[in-house]
Amino acid sequence: MTTDWLIACLMGLGKLFLHPLLYVSIAYCLFIGYLRVKRERHDFTTKIYSFSMELRSMLPQGLIGGLILSFLTLATGLAIPLAAMPIMAVVTVLAILSMKKRFVSPVYTMGLTFFILFFLYDRDIELTLFQDALNQLDRSVYPTLVILMGLLLIAEGFLIVANGSKKVSPHLEVSKRGQPIGVYVSQRVWLIPMFVMIPGGQLPAPFEWYPVFTIGDMSLSPIVLPILIGFKQKVHGTLPELAIKAQGKKVGALGIVITVLATVGYWYPPLAIITVVLAILGREFLHHSQKAMDQKLPFYFSKSKLGVQILGVIPQSPADKMGLQKGEVISKINGVVVREEEELYRALQINRAHCKLEVIDNNEQIRFVQRALFDGEHYELGLLFVDDQLKESGQVG
Repeated sequence: MTTDWLIACLMGLGKLFLHPLLYVSIAYCLFIGYLRVKRERHDFTTKIYSFSMELRSMLPQGLIGGLILSFLTLATGLAIPLAAMPIMAVVTVLAILSMKKRFVSPVYTMGLTFFILFFLYDRDIELTLFQDALNQLDRSVYPTLVILMGLLLIAEGFLIVANGSKKVSPHLEVSKRGQPIGVYVSQRVWLIPMFVMIPGGQLPAPFEWYPVFTIGDMSLSPIVLPILIGFKQKVHGTLPELAIKAQGKKVGALGIVITVLATVGYWYPPLAIITVVLAILGREFLHHSQKAMDQKLPFYFSKSKLGVQILGVIPQSPADKMGLQKGEVISKINGVVVREEEELYRALQINRAHCKLEVIDNNEQIRFVQRALFDGEHYELGLLFVDDQLKESGQVG
């Protein structure tokens, strides 16, 4: 029995590479990376991260969540109807085409799938591609879909906390008063490949090789289901790491509440419908409340009276190796007080072989940083600034 399960799971995992959503996800990540690099070059005349950065973070983080969720679904025998799979894939593609990354979330994709199944149940509607799966729907409400949505919402919160604040991209905008300000944009796409159970008798001909297992009086088959999770958050009122992790914790907490309600709804199906509505409204509330809260805060990255504030640091640059961080303020270079970007460059010329910086960190503590410079490095430290002389573009330090 155990061997059959393992063989079924391995064969199912291989089917992931035949799923069109995998390749749609790859193309989506590359497109997001292309747009980000284009924006970075426009703002700072250089790219900050590789255009494949989003692609490289898509699957590794999602595999952990997929492994945990697969264990839970296989251990509990959590089954979803076969019809949910193609409908969810179509809904996910439509969410991608909307270019709103937050809509590529299980709250919206699975929530909409739930209501589509509810609408299609026992109706005389002909859908050629999905007709066999729709004919096998045996109920109007599937609480297991809502339970799975809650679990995926918890996974989304975990991914936001663990990965959403890494390698965030700086961006330049103009405030309502016409002053350039710095903002940070986090955008991620995670693919969670996980196993779910579907009623064994529902598998059509292309899947006849799947083994059928019996749990109680129910026949079930494991099948791999790729879940795409999209995330985007813009931050201008605080350090992005703080704001993004706080948002991820709220999303995870919402997922716990939804999972509890969905579990109760397993025995009281009408509650499942209410739970889906609450999940969508809750996720919308978290998005808009975070946006409103951030807009009320003063601009974190703007012109500073204490010196020249660092908007960003290019990876592997001299500034990165010196340990300089976004949000810190350079108040002195080689003993010279600096308040403008031009003053910073002039101060660097005092000693072209070595620079000593007095930095006010994000805890408002003064620290000293020094490093030997090689030819050309005093022109390319790898620092990004918000230059009050520029309205539409940035400058690399």
